[in-house]
Amino acid sequence: MKKIILLVLFGMFSYKCSTVPISGRKQLNFVSDSEILPASFAQYESFLKEHKLSNNKEKTEEIKEVGKNISAAVDRFLRANGKSKEADRYKWEFNLVEDKTVNAWCMPGGKVVFYTGILPICDNTDGIAAVMGHEVAHAFAKHGQERMSTGILQQAGGIAVALSTSRKNPRTRQVWNMAFGISSTVGILAFSRTHETEADKLGMVFMIMAGYNPEEAINVWIRMSKQAKGNAPPEFLSTHPSNETRIKNLRAYLPTAKALAAKYNTQ
Repeated sequence: MKKIILLVLFGMFSYKCSTVPISGRKQLNFVSDSEILPASFAQYESFLKEHKLSNNKEKTEEIKEVGKNISAAVDRFLRANGKSKEADRYKWEFNLVEDKTVNAWCMPGGKVVFYTGILPICDNTDGIAAVMGHEVAHAFAKHGQERMSTGILQQAGGIAVALSTSRKNPRTRQVWNMAFGISSTVGILAFSRTHETEADKLGMVFMIMAGYNPEEAINVWIRMSKQAKGNAPPEFLSTHPSNETRIKNLRAYLPTAKALAAKYNTQ
């Protein structure tokens, strides 16, 4: 098993780690924008063709306006920090889709969708900005590319286990494959929670830079918690931190977010 671990670790550190701006977190990302963005943009267009856009012009315009302001804050940050080429790669677009699902998402490259089902949780323009900041932050921190990179490594690890146990008896192979499957899945879930926490914090910075009230980022999760009514899996088996954890983290981060936003807005 030591050889398997060393093989996987060698694969991880054979690639250059990058750093997420603002958060400073080291990330493993060997999927380039040129590889992922064309597919991302094509999938977004396909999604819009297959789903009904909202007829609510007022809310649609509100989503687009908030998206424009949040993405402008991201653009300002990138250009002020010597990342103009990266800023040019984003093709920001914001749409409201008629769907009762409580969700919103942003694809790599800045393609955002809000579902009408999340609007009651947002409740107001600042709430929309909180969700928008979170989703835009996923694209800013290149979480999609990072997930693809870790997925590739997870597959490589599975192959390494299979090869290393190929001469073992069937029972031993089954045990090792099961152990790797469980441990790698739980690890990926923890990794996903790291992305969510990072997006919460970065999103709060961006919404402040864009002139919105950051307290609503906390209130969004309070409303989400009330709606969930405890119907959620244990946090360690979830892709997202618990609502209570997010509320606690955002309250603690609020002074830092305000200081960072003030700093970046003066650059």
